[in-house]
Amino acid sequence: MANEDKDTLLRPTPEVEHPAGGHSEVPLEEQIATLRKDLEAAQREVRQNLDQAQRAQAELINYRKRADDERVSFQKYASSRLIAKLLPIVDELELAVTQAGEHTTNDSWLEGVRLIQRKLANLLNSEGVVRIDANGVIFNPLEHEAVDTEETTRYPPGYITKEMRPGYRLHDRIIQAAQVVVAKEPPKNTEPNNSPQVKESEYD
Repeated sequence: MANEDKDTLLRPTPEVEHPAGGHSEVPLEEQIATLRKDLEAAQREVRQNLDQAQRAQAELINYRKRADDERVSFQKYASSRLIAKLLPIVDELELAVTQAGEHTTNDSWLEGVRLIQRKLANLLNSEGVVRIDANGVIFNPLEHEAVDTEETTRYPPGYITKEMRPGYRLHDRIIQAAQVVVAKEPPKNTEPNNSPQVKESEYD
């Protein structure tokens, strides 16, 4: 009985047929083709995952850059509203100093006001405020506001002849446009010719 069991274990297992009559063993070529397809699918998935990771990393870098730019911009222009409210006072103080210099005899009082004016100018300069050039330059609608025109031959048409109110720039942003008078070409001489005209009949 033991010998029969031993013979049964050593006997080769017959091939199992599929319902269609084929054998269960898959040809080597099909196995290689299947493995190649699986490998290609895995490689595509790896490439897709790598592409998604690179995109996510690029988006993160761009987000950090935008956040840094916004932070720097906020720091640069955080005081813009306060400065814009302070500029009319600076302009009025400058006008008062100019007019007082022409009429006052109290030099100590005028020097005190000028000291305050210089301190305000230094404060604005430390915050990045720069006065816009508006004397004798060509009109720029981004920096200047034309409040009047003047017929003149001293400047070419389109150039500024007079500054009515100073303009200021905070870093690269205009916070107060300069109000100016712009030159225009004077009208040409259209007076009639008064020289005597000779009639043709006089030469007949």
